[in-house]
Amino acid sequence: MTSTLPAASGIDTTLSPARALVCRACSARYPLAAQHACYECFGPLEVDYDAAALATVTREQIEAGPKNLWRYAALLPAGQDPATRVTLDPGLTPLVAAPQLAAELGITAPLWVKDDSANPTHSFKDRVVSVALTAARALGFSRYACASTGNLANSVAAHAARAGVPSVVFIPSDLEQGKVVTTAVYGGDLVAIDGSYDDVNRLCGELVETDEFEDTAFVNVNVRPYYAEGSKTLGYEVAEQLGWRIPAQVVIPMASGELLTKIDKAFSELVEIGLVEAPAGGWKVFGAQSAGCNPIATALHSDSDTIVPVKPTGIAKSLNIGDPAAGLYALEAVRRTGGWMEYVDDEEIRAGIRLLARTAGVFAETAGGVTVAVLRKLVESGRLDPAAETVVFNTGEGLKTLDAVAAQVGPTHRIKPSLRAARDAGLLR
Repeated sequence: MTSTLPAASGIDTTLSPARALVCRACSARYPLAAQHACYECFGPLEVDYDAAALATVTREQIEAGPKNLWRYAALLPAGQDPATRVTLDPGLTPLVAAPQLAAELGITAPLWVKDDSANPTHSFKDRVVSVALTAARALGFSRYACASTGNLANSVAAHAARAGVPSVVFIPSDLEQGKVVTTAVYGGDLVAIDGSYDDVNRLCGELVETDEFEDTAFVNVNVRPYYAEGSKTLGYEVAEQLGWRIPAQVVIPMASGELLTKIDKAFSELVEIGLVEAPAGGWKVFGAQSAGCNPIATALHSDSDTIVPVKPTGIAKSLNIGDPAAGLYALEAVRRTGGWMEYVDDEEIRAGIRLLARTAGVFAETAGGVTVAVLRKLVESGRLDPAAETVVFNTGEGLKTLDAVAAQVGPTHRIKPSLRAARDAGLLR
């Protein structure tokens, strides 16, 4: 496969509101380039914007935009010109009212499920990949790559196939078969590593420094600052879909912790530029992890700022990042907003998947089961206010992790093809 995309010299700041990369730890500033760590303190970099440019964005401008995440292009670091995008046009996924789930959990206020399994490759990763690879194209890269627990591999391979660009994605060798197949089918290179995601990520961090990979954009390594910005569109959409307001409470699954921080950042940006008003008392951010990989939640429960890496176990493999890069920033967001974090075991995760499917008609992968099970735990513990409007985030499709519940569900009846058999089975009532 050869690239059909021309090389570019950089992000066009005459169109983009982005102005620099800034260190989240020491505030050092750098040009808009392929760089993810600060040269001064090795802290993570994120995109810094021209506040005046953001302030010109209006609700009407957004609402007149395309029916996908690019309606928020004026708030993103790249992709303002549609011709420059590397994208499957994800976004504007359903915000599902969940009154039956609310009733079962004892929640009296409106409860919503933001269902990002409706994206093109059936996870929220399509958002981050579209933004990252659009920036990568502007920066002149000619091959696309990632380290992945599954959903990101699906998305990078699909985006590359659509764009006609070679891809190479790296995954743990014990990944769910559904996620292996839904990556391999796109025809790029798929490399299975005998190790954990953290081992995979470490290798990719080494590969990106080699001459052989100098033309390769690793979406969650060398172009990570742009990748992370794609997650903000989940927060933007929720606010828009609620009639331009922010919910009082959100429950978000955590792997690296970056999704949680960026949804919180999206709400803050919308308030700062005047597109929404903050709810009375602000909003609370809650994080969800599995018991098999819970280093961020453990730090919070211990009232610590030290996140101790773990070796992940359990069925929620899409959340199995034992050394979470944005863990400290997730802690800060949860503490600042007055939220909390919880974790749940495999049986609670399976129950969460089935509960969401039965009450809301949404079949979530294991990460969604984590989020719903944590929602239940937060209500039961009194940490989450049942009288405050709440949004929970489902980030992936249950068809990718069928093994999680396959042994627990199946036909409720097996009968002969006759009316008598149907009657005897009690179906004619």
